[in-house]
Amino acid sequence: MVVPKAGPRALDDLAEFLEPFGELVVRSESREALERYTTGLLSDVSRKTASEIGRSLPRTNGQRLQELLTRTSWEFQQMDRQRIAHMLERASVGKGVVIVDDTGLPKKGRHSVGVTRQYSGTLGRVDNCQVVVTTHYVDGVFDWPVNARVYLPKDWANDRQRRTGAHVPREVPFRTKGQIGLHLIDAAREAGIAPRAVVADVGYGDQPAFLDGLETRQLAYVVGVPVSARFRLAEQVEADPGDAPAPEYSGRGRPRKAPSLEQRVASTEASAILEALPDDAWSQVAWREGTQGPLIKEAVRIRVYRTGKRAKHVPTAGWLVGERPLEGHDGDRKFYFVWGLDGEDLQELIGLAHVRWVIERFYQDGKGELGLDDYEGRLWPGLHRHLALVMLAHCYLTLRQSYGPQESLQRSPPAAGGDPTSCPAPSAAAFPP
Repeated sequence: MVVPKAGPRALDDLAEFLEPFGELVVRSESREALERYTTGLLSDVSRKTASEIGRSLPRTNGQRLQELLTRTSWEFQQMDRQRIAHMLERASVGKGVVIVDDTGLPKKGRHSVGVTRQYSGTLGRVDNCQVVVTTHYVDGVFDWPVNARVYLPKDWANDRQRRTGAHVPREVPFRTKGQIGLHLIDAAREAGIAPRAVVADVGYGDQPAFLDGLETRQLAYVVGVPVSARFRLAEQVEADPGDAPAPEYSGRGRPRKAPSLEQRVASTEASAILEALPDDAWSQVAWREGTQGPLIKEAVRIRVYRTGKRAKHVPTAGWLVGERPLEGHDGDRKFYFVWGLDGEDLQELIGLAHVRWVIERFYQDGKGELGLDDYEGRLWPGLHRHLALVMLAHCYLTLRQSYGPQESLQRSPPAAGGDPTSCPAPSAAAFPP
């Protein structure tokens, strides 16, 4: 990939872009360290660590940059809020969605915050790593990272000694990845993002508490679900006559209770529901242009109610959406559950499900070019400040690519009305192959 690499001096418009964020720190030396670190992330330094950047760039050193990450007084959450407000003004055309996902950062040892042997979808295996949950904004024109938090496994969250050593705040409890996702969404909404929907993969679609949280917040969503996910057909639930009478008491033992809806209406695996549909129920759907033409698959949807733990009935209906490759083509079948988007047609729902590719591209670009996985410190504040600065650098590139190097801070965004399911976002061009 080719990016507008910074040299020893900042890119022409970077200092101006960073100026309002410099107000988050008090001392002029810290503001210069902020500019130097961000310049280093945009440079061709092989590893974007404080020590390597300090050795490669003038007017700084590794100690100053490390102090910016661990000792200087500033809040990464405030930087996130300020950056989100800036991007909503400069890089948003409305109808945006928020993607929730996580990525693994390989690490050695056991003392860096959140590091343990755990499964990482990014690595595709169990390995020693940190897992960072992130959210990402995308609309019909723009996309950019929103915020991020490291996942603390239970053995970390409950280990007072390791928490203290890594400076984990006392108010940070154990949270599942889904709970972290909801926490990040809440922070994004407080900062001004009003998502049309939330999009997530099967790792989040398989967490009933995460889906409950989105519904409680009245946030529409499109999530991947496993083949084994169970649903109740809406036509059967809605045709159910209601409470059935209890069986007649025989005079022996305890009187039997009336059967519940869970007992009256069976739940069925997603794969079985869709396999029972006739072939003519499926239709071809193209959701965007790929490098070799339009991306096309067959898709279908059916109205269902989702189930909770132990097949408990959840009284909110949505769409079970299936996707399969065209006849004669390779590929896997995929399943999605959609809630709160009853007005969208099947093509729009498939497009929303596939908008997740944008966050995968951010991970690739962030790790390959901006040092997303290069932080070597052990502390909670240092890791999150590094993540905040990586996201700041990425947003700078998004604006620079969208408006040009001399106009990125002056021009207004295009008119509202874009559709994130069909339009490529400009930061893809910021990292051309």
